[in-house]
Amino acid sequence: MKRSLALLTLLCVSLPVCDAQPGGGRNRNSGGRGGFGGSRERIEPKDLKFEMGVAAVPDRELFVKLSYQGKDVGRDPYLADIQYVKFILEDPGTDAARLYFMNTGNYRAHPPYMGMVGISGRNVVRGAISWMPRHGNALGGAGLYVMDFQPNNSYTFEEIKTIHDALIVKAPFLKGRLGFHPLSGNLRQYEADRLKYEQAGFTVHLDSDLYGNIAFLPLNDGVSVGRLRLMDKETRPTSQDILICRSLPNQLPRIAGVLSEARQTPLSHVNLRCVQDKVPNAFIANATEDSIISSLIGKLVRYEVTADGYSIRKATAAEQEEFLSSRRPRQSQTPKRDLSVTEIRPLREISFDDSGSVGVKASNLAAMHRFKLADDMLPNGVAVPFSFYDRFMAETGLYDEARKLLENPEFKQNPERQQTALKELRKKIENADMPAELAAKLAKAQSAFPKATSLRCRSSTNNEDLPGFSGAGLYDSYTHKPDEGHLSKSVKQVFASLWNYRAYQEREFYRVDHFATAMGVLIHPNFKNEKANGVAVTDDVLYESKGNYYLNTQPGEDLVTNPDAESSAEEILLGWWAEDGHTIVRRSADATGNATLISREHLTTMRKSLGQIHGRFAKLYRVDPDSEFAMEVEFKITSDDRLVIKQARPWVF
Repeated sequence: MKRSLALLTLLCVSLPVCDAQPGGGRNRNSGGRGGFGGSRERIEPKDLKFEMGVAAVPDRELFVKLSYQGKDVGRDPYLADIQYVKFILEDPGTDAARLYFMNTGNYRAHPPYMGMVGISGRNVVRGAISWMPRHGNALGGAGLYVMDFQPNNSYTFEEIKTIHDALIVKAPFLKGRLGFHPLSGNLRQYEADRLKYEQAGFTVHLDSDLYGNIAFLPLNDGVSVGRLRLMDKETRPTSQDILICRSLPNQLPRIAGVLSEARQTPLSHVNLRCVQDKVPNAFIANATEDSIISSLIGKLVRYEVTADGYSIRKATAAEQEEFLSSRRPRQSQTPKRDLSVTEIRPLREISFDDSGSVGVKASNLAAMHRFKLADDMLPNGVAVPFSFYDRFMAETGLYDEARKLLENPEFKQNPERQQTALKELRKKIENADMPAELAAKLAKAQSAFPKATSLRCRSSTNNEDLPGFSGAGLYDSYTHKPDEGHLSKSVKQVFASLWNYRAYQEREFYRVDHFATAMGVLIHPNFKNEKANGVAVTDDVLYESKGNYYLNTQPGEDLVTNPDAESSAEEILLGWWAEDGHTIVRRSADATGNATLISREHLTTMRKSLGQIHGRFAKLYRVDPDSEFAMEVEFKITSDDRLVIKQARPWVF
């Protein structure tokens, strides 16, 4: 996700609208000689030049042109990078009422502006309208505008309704989308009038609503062009489809964009792939009920997601062709692989620099064993090197079969044929005999674990977990149960997953050499009956607050990376420092009462461990730890209440 200021957009209405002079350059807010006293000749709203303001705002496009969003806010630092328009309403509720929408890009303080247009200052309402793209409005859609006033102002419900109605008359696009945010001076009066607001269905935004009533959430900013399709059980999406999902699928091949009606976890494999592939992804409440969106289903569209909202419109075939050609690499890519390592090694003998032979997943887990994290926090295991996969594929003749398949013209042109043929290839890989020498080494590795131990066999390729390319969810992992015999059974299943459709399609798009891609296998004892599974990022990558880690946790064995359709993950912002505590952004529907899925004790351990992981990996990756760098860490709470970290990879910004 691009570095936006979406959280500040939410915070803007929790602070008073003060009158500030923009800093630096020519002071355009100084007004004329009349100043605040209004000694200048009156300028009626209809006579305003656009550089000063307007009398009416018919649509959002004009609102944007009038707004200011930047850092030049003088003594109003809380308005930095917030989109807002200030207004002045004189003599509200009378025949003499005048409404001025200030060109806030040029004039950001009420008093000198009033002097410039000749307003005396008596019976005048001074306010601002701020754009809150993430919050729901009375129409059931995303995007709420909020009016607030001077911090000490106190207006009754009737007065607020009068101001609201006056704004709607001159800015009709606000109808159903405009709410009221009572500041400190108005809170007591609001409480007295609360029933009137509720009976009138009048939208009120309180400071406590900061993370509530979310109707739009940009999971990944971006622009895409593709065919808008409604995802269902029969849909077979392609890289040229923009999908509307009522719930987010656990796995998807490469696609062009996502609109989901269910609130997503930003750490799902689907979203991590969107981040990696630079395709737009957003939660949009009731998306299919939006007449604009529903009218475009089945058509080519241009879809854009930003921190300030989303846009979607009809597109042309030429736009799509230009877009696709701009995104796909022009040159083929050959991932590095080291086939010189021919032995299965325990993690304690593997270092960060061994990723070329065992994959980043295995080498990063091995590296963390040297970080001196809390006791029993990391699983012990072994890594099967790339050379095993390469030798297996060569000696069984499966490389030749794969080459013949990929050269078939029908295979190249038909996505359905690709899915069927790749499934057949995977079956052949799973059923082939493991070369005797490799089988013996796998048996020896299996015997090193205690008897009756279920083993987790996890993919660890040279085409995932890389800086700038996470490869999240491309390949599959399997659990080898004690009654399944030789370990080669599950290892071959992991080998076969290198040829699943989504992985093939992703490599094809990026022109990655399929035959230089190699599969290693990370093996460690399997965890079962977990209390919780989670993912943490060593930066707040969703709300973009400062000084926080972002944690997503699901109950039991429901993975954050592959959540059930009806899951609602727990979201916590964990302060970098103990004194900053933590903020519960969203509770899990499965938590009891006010309990959290991750305990305070584990949060304390997590805070310390994430700091170590961030700093040590920054050194290993040779980056500034204070730069745009973060690590994504998968963890779980075991059945015996241990906090275990099972994976760490660079977050793709």
